[in-house]
Amino acid sequence: MSTQNSPENLVADTGSEVPSTGSLRRTPLHDLHISRQAKMVPFAGYDMPVSYPLGTLKEHLNARESVGIFDVSHMGQFLISSEEAVAQLMERLVPGNIVGLKPGRMRYTQLTNSDGGIIDDLMVTRLGVDGGRDWLFLVVNGARKEVDLAHIKASIGDAANVVELEDQALIAVQGPMAASHLERLFKGVSAAPFMSIMKYEDSAYGKVWISRCGYTGEDGFEISLAGLHAATLAEKLLSADGVELCGLGARDSLRLEAGLCLYGHDIDEATSPVEAGLTWSIGKRRRENGGFPGDKRIMRELEEGADRRLVGISPLGRAPAREGVAIVDGDGKNIGQITSGGFSPTLSRPIAMGYVAKGFAAAGTELGLLVRGKTLAAEVVDLPFVPHRYYRSRKA
Repeated sequence: MSTQNSPENLVADTGSEVPSTGSLRRTPLHDLHISRQAKMVPFAGYDMPVSYPLGTLKEHLNARESVGIFDVSHMGQFLISSEEAVAQLMERLVPGNIVGLKPGRMRYTQLTNSDGGIIDDLMVTRLGVDGGRDWLFLVVNGARKEVDLAHIKASIGDAANVVELEDQALIAVQGPMAASHLERLFKGVSAAPFMSIMKYEDSAYGKVWISRCGYTGEDGFEISLAGLHAATLAEKLLSADGVELCGLGARDSLRLEAGLCLYGHDIDEATSPVEAGLTWSIGKRRRENGGFPGDKRIMRELEEGADRRLVGISPLGRAPAREGVAIVDGDGKNIGQITSGGFSPTLSRPIAMGYVAKGFAAAGTELGLLVRGKTLAAEVVDLPFVPHRYYRSRKA
């Protein structure tokens, strides 16, 4: 992902608008964004909304308190199928336990390269066997989908059929009231376990797949459906009280509060899952047996620890520390760098994430941040900044 198109740069000043160009792709909700007076910016090759007249701050808080609707149709959606056990094929590419997934359940993992770096992070859903073939559904980052598709095809394309669902829209419905609003339209969805998928084959909006997941730290859902039905569904959701559209600005501040990585900033092809604090996503069997790209490095770091770690950072003043800010110790020695940073609407103070040498990763460690030639006091804090409120049930 190019730095100039990152949400952090787009929302550093939410009052400024980056002009769009005619070469950008449009999502199926583009006309809706224009009609709702969105500020549109280039992002991941698409013309995307950064904010609406409500403003990023209020959009963010509405998602925390009620429901926010996000257009994430720029993200890649892939179907992988095989006459073999497709989960075993997928495990050649990721450190996550895909074989252990039951049909209808999903898992967060990473595509890793031979050096243990992260090609992309993604969601993998096991759909099960249908028509004599075993199926997986993948959702990947928009800026990486061409890279991901080529990588997957080159790696397992001889044994599997890999298809991008180019005409599908993806709508994220996030917030504490998301389930109740969706239940009005899709009966039974409010009982879906966290990290599961429900299929509605003949709804008023055509064939709809609804996953209980999201990237805000709130309970929420991601809805995959044909692009031609996307605006109708979005308008129906927006007709209810307390439901607001949210742009890239709110999406970025929400995920930062939740301590979630942004590809191209907090993780990239040089960063390992261990460095990024993503060891929880690596299954026990995979840790012990390996069998995925970069397993030697990753297994070594699991055993010995990585030389650097991604940590939460709390600047002690009011000035935000944004991406690229150097992190120093008490003697002024450079020990790391901020990868994501900004203002937390929920906490009303600046927050950040960044990499520090492993000896400085413990919560409570005092740091300095070099901002505009001055060293500002900060400390390492536990992630997330705002507690996750994912849905939990006895079935989960």
